[in-house]
Amino acid sequence: MQELFDRHRALLDAAVAACASREYFSAFDESPSPRVYGEEAAGAGRAAYEAWLGTEFPLTTPGADGTVATERSPYGFDLGVRYPRAADVGPLLEAARAGMHAWRLAGPDGRAGVCLEILARLHARIFELANAVQHTSGQAFVMAFQAGGAHALDRALEAIAYAWTEMTRTPETVVWEKPGRGEPLRMEKTFTVMPRGVALVVGCNTFPTWNSWPGLFASLVTGNAVVVKPHPAAVLPLAITVQVCQEVLAEAGFDPNLVVLAAEEDGDKLAATLARRPEVRIIDFTGGNAFGEWLETHAPQAVVFTEKAGVNTVIVDSTADFAGMCQNLAFSFSLYSGQMCTAPQNVFLPAAGIETDDGHKSAAEVAAGIGAALDRLLGDDARAVELLGGIVAPAIVDRLERAGRGDVLVPSREVPHPSYPDATVRTPTLLRLTSDDADTYSTECFGPVAYLIETADTDESIALFGLTVERHGAMTASVYSTSDKVLGQVREAALEAGVALSENLHGAVFVNQSAAFSDFHGTGANPAANATYTDGAYVASRFRVVQSRRHV
Repeated sequence: MQELFDRHRALLDAAVAACASREYFSAFDESPSPRVYGEEAAGAGRAAYEAWLGTEFPLTTPGADGTVATERSPYGFDLGVRYPRAADVGPLLEAARAGMHAWRLAGPDGRAGVCLEILARLHARIFELANAVQHTSGQAFVMAFQAGGAHALDRALEAIAYAWTEMTRTPETVVWEKPGRGEPLRMEKTFTVMPRGVALVVGCNTFPTWNSWPGLFASLVTGNAVVVKPHPAAVLPLAITVQVCQEVLAEAGFDPNLVVLAAEEDGDKLAATLARRPEVRIIDFTGGNAFGEWLETHAPQAVVFTEKAGVNTVIVDSTADFAGMCQNLAFSFSLYSGQMCTAPQNVFLPAAGIETDDGHKSAAEVAAGIGAALDRLLGDDARAVELLGGIVAPAIVDRLERAGRGDVLVPSREVPHPSYPDATVRTPTLLRLTSDDADTYSTECFGPVAYLIETADTDESIALFGLTVERHGAMTASVYSTSDKVLGQVREAALEAGVALSENLHGAVFVNQSAAFSDFHGTGANPAANATYTDGAYVASRFRVVQSRRHV
């Protein structure tokens, strides 16, 4: 273990420093270029992914009964990979707990070394993982490589760095002296990091690695066993993850069942069953409001971290770069077809229009500008599919078609995929609403749907922004204005609502993207999420420091 810690110590130190400075840092290259990863890496990774199709994945789940094969690529075919079906959660949790004592004795350095080695092994399989993410989530390959591979690894490393910092904040042992008459009182005190118990990670369909790895590694490095319960439609990326975890744990002399896969048939409600078990003391969940709120209420024995639905907002007051604003918004609406918790949905602007570098623009002209930008961005089908990816679930298509019955400013269209003829690909739609349509815009419409909401003025836009975020939550917010006064008002409203704000984005930074080690993902300060990737609060409650003392 010491050898693993020493091997990765420089990386850990760099990550810890980046968390403190918030400056740019990335440990894993986001470019799938052969110049970075070598000429053979892409082909070997794709072959490794394809080798899993139609096979039984070689993992053992204690308490399993039979197998399940539940994955269908949004690009139009069944994966056919079979996984052990978790049936009896008693033996599963008992097996997960069995190795915790030895894992705890490894200490913060030992556990960090093992977890960092796991990241290195996952990085070596990044092309395999990218293909698995692509064909379970519907992300285009480059996005799957970046978000599902390199950026997910960075977020996992960030969680390890924060956890190691918190665990080592308190010394393991100290001699305590209290001055007094004669000899001082002297005691030796020992402080031990103690894990909470078994952690449950409930995976999501859209970002199976990016949203699961921070919680998985934050819990594992702090001494807890982890049960990984993937979404039935996105098992393979997390099965590969568990496989790598078990390989490294076993090689380091630990029980491989410290990380176990709990796959289910759709409808088994396995997450609810596991969440109520007394052995489960930590839960990480990404998904819809209904089950997230259920977990927060019905799993009182556990620390529950949730990322749920929100209503992401853009306030448009004025702009010094109308074309740049339209292009930036068009890209943000289009990226992965809006199937991101950070994608913008509500665009508030005055009904009378806005002032721009290209003169006054009416609300209709703003819509036309965004529509023209979408046409430029998505006009070529081969280029469009690499940005849009595939629609991940039929419910999103249904939602998009229902939205199309409204006052459509920019219609959605079907895009044929040149490589996958059965893929479901749609461009975003933009609908006109007014400030009176709160019943519509105060609810997340997950997918490629955005609303242009006409208000009386910017003051009303700001007020509605604050109200909707405070009541319904948001992961992101954005503002366009040339007025320092307006920018100051929106900053204050964002602080009060507890949501991260981006101002006047015109270039290659988009509101629905965040950078590990610098940007916090979510705030934990509004109903959309009760935690953030990643800060001290996200990791510190996954363990407790228990002391003993004795006279010297």
